[in-house]
Amino acid sequence: MLMHMFCRKLLAITLRAVIAFAVLAPSAYPQARPKPPKSVRLYVFDNGIIKDPDVTRFHFKKEEIAVPDFVVCSYLIVHPKGTLMFDAGSIPDANFKEGVTPTTLNRFIATKTLQSQMAALGYAPKDITYFALSHYHGDHIANSNAFAGSTWLVQKPERDAMFAEDSPVKDQLPLFNRLKDSKSKILEGKDFDVFGDGTVVIKGAYGHTPGHQVIYVKLAKSGPILLSGDLYHYREERFTDKTPVFEFNGPQSLASRANIEAFLKKSGAQLWIEHDLQLFRGLKTAPEYLE
Repeated sequence: MLMHMFCRKLLAITLRAVIAFAVLAPSAYPQARPKPPKSVRLYVFDNGIIKDPDVTRFHFKKEEIAVPDFVVCSYLIVHPKGTLMFDAGSIPDANFKEGVTPTTLNRFIATKTLQSQMAALGYAPKDITYFALSHYHGDHIANSNAFAGSTWLVQKPERDAMFAEDSPVKDQLPLFNRLKDSKSKILEGKDFDVFGDGTVVIKGAYGHTPGHQVIYVKLAKSGPILLSGDLYHYREERFTDKTPVFEFNGPQSLASRANIEAFLKKSGAQLWIEHDLQLFRGLKTAPEYLE
């Protein structure tokens, strides 16, 4: 009898310890992969910030504009028929050392790995149906190779530039080299309806890089949203005719902006500027979502 009571007490203590550990260390116990939703969901991941952007490089003219720190984020779109990851952060998850936070790389600072945020939702890179980058710049591509098993949705001029012998990002090739052999859907500027129902559409917006692209997401409750990559970098830039000095093709960017602005007016979509820290602070971020 005494032994039975002792075992019951020990079991209760053990269960409390397991529950406490799970609460304190949720990343050690990833959530079970959720069932496909009935309508599209949009998750926003926190990939850190860029401290002190070089404002003097952001315009062809030499006037300086006060630009706050830039946020770095990425998005997971979950559709009843599959998943799409858009952009991949600025610091590779492999750079994070256990127990060390924040992690820095050049001017990038982050406190969370991308995959730990995915795991908290029940997803791993192997669960991602489609992978897309807005463009090839370093603050968007850090964890690209993790999604080499997904179908890569990429504009032809962007892919060509990324793997060219004289690629402008050849020093960052180890971050995305596995994409070269990924199953790919090569796009050439025309709208691509990812799931075939008009809820997730990739739109070419060339200029910032040779094949920059944006994504339109139609949500049942929150309404339509355009994830604009680096079509703009901060909200004031939207109301100028200026583009960054490091733009691949400034006039082409301005033409893309005009096309997207016309689309926003027609569709009624919200414009989300990916680096806009003020916007980001007002958004629901993972594990919360918009639907």
